[in-house]
Amino acid sequence: MSKPIWPSMFHATEGVEDWRVTSEGACAFYHTSSFVESARLLAEVGKLPGIEKRPPDIDLRRDGVTFRLKTITDNFYGITDRDLELAREISGVARGMGLAAETGRVQSILVIPGATDTAAIMPFWEAALGYQRRADSPTEDLVDPRRRGPDFYFESMMEPRGDGGGTIHVSVWVPYDQCEARIAAALDAGGRLVSDDSAPRWWTLADAAGNEVCVATSPGPG
Repeated sequence: MSKPIWPSMFHATEGVEDWRVTSEGACAFYHTSSFVESARLLAEVGKLPGIEKRPPDIDLRRDGVTFRLKTITDNFYGITDRDLELAREISGVARGMGLAAETGRVQSILVIPGATDTAAIMPFWEAALGYQRRADSPTEDLVDPRRRGPDFYFESMMEPRGDGGGTIHVSVWVPYDQCEARIAAALDAGGRLVSDDSAPRWWTLADAAGNEVCVATSPGPG
């Protein structure tokens, strides 16, 4: 039976240096020279023993392939030791083809609607997006059944905005070794720091108009 793995444990394990954990699981991007080479990488990964029982989510492009590993059950949504082993195997295939990982190309997006009564707004978003409730957190999260669009997390607000409404912001998850640079770039581009109370898990930034984004990350090794 597979065992859950914390992000810090995953990152500290030998053989998965190509991978970074985001809100969407363990992810790796391998740069290729062409669509044909991307397809060849996918074909070689498809030959791994038992891959049909634990297939990764894959985004294939002409300049590279992104792999995402996540275990999803009725009571768990995260990474396990089986995902860790598959990450090692995929890295071995990529190395055998002479392909390098670009960890800075990995990220995920989470959309966060807020309301004083999240139960009242979830059905609207569920219907409008064609999403479904996450099995292990059906009162908080909506997910794309095809696992392509960003997840939605519904955050409870203590009180409504001054106009009586709710609010919505996004969270971008970046690798632990890219977080400081991403925040600095956003501040240099005209942003401002709203809060670092939750650092080093996430920092809340805003643009000049007050629209907010949380730059979040998973713990690195150690």
